Amino acid sequence: MTADASDAVEIRNALLRLRRTTGLPVAFGALMEAGRQMRISELSGTATHALRSLVVTSGNGLGGKTVVLARPCVVTDYSASRQISHEYDAPVAVEGLRSVLAVPVVVRHAVRGVLYGALRTAQPLGGRMLDEAVEAARDVERALVLREEARTLAAGGGAGAGREQVREAHAALRALAPKIADPGLRAELLDACALLTADATPSERVRLAPREVDVLACVAAGATNAVAAERLGVAPETVKGYLRSAMRKLRAGTRGEAVAAARRAGWLP
Repeated sequence: MTADASDAVEIRNALLRLRRTTGLPVAFGALMEAGRQMRISELSGTATHALRSLVVTSGNGLGGKTVVLARPCVVTDYSASRQISHEYDAPVAVEGLRSVLAVPVVVRHAVRGVLYGALRTAQPLGGRMLDEAVEAARDVERALVLREEARTLAAGGGAGAGREQVREAHAALRALAPKIADPGLRAELLDACALLTADATPSERVRLAPREVDVLACVAAGATNAVAAERLGVAPETVKGYLRSAMRKLRAGTRGEAVAAARRAGWLP
């Protein structure tokens, strides 16, 4: 899949996290393009422009090796390493990098990009540093998966998947949104949820709190209070409280009536 501007933002955010959590002074990232190539698109902490827009081919250099193996790779002294090919020694030397780690971003079994972290001295990189770099890559992977699913749902609506599947997806996305730390991605996910309810009649809208909508979405997908509580990460009594409040606002006497009223009001697909 071709990378877009929003994918680059995820790489950029991950590089900031990588530097913050590992203490590595330099980080940069590449996204996969057609022909199994990557283009270094995001730089953080670099002193020159030597790496900007550098095209890395699958199998070449540290990053290319990471793409082929689909696992993290590390070199203690880049220019002297016998474990990689050396097509990119010149720009690496201009930037003054010695110890470098590379971690793949893997989505649905395909490498979508690579995150790099580096030191300007030759010393081992591993343990906590490598673990933190892997976690930064996992953040990107989760963000890309969620964005792709949200786009697919928003574009396809209920035409292909069927209305019940759309409702289940809506409930799952609503339950997942509060767990996402990145406010931009969380907002984007909730916007996609709103697109799934775009065919509702706005004249009958009622003011519901976000958690009331979350609970109703779970109920609409067939979840019991206990299951809804597990999905949302709250206690069953909390779910009951939100449900009672939503039913009161919707003037509903039963769970089913509340779901139907919420759909009429445009809160659920």
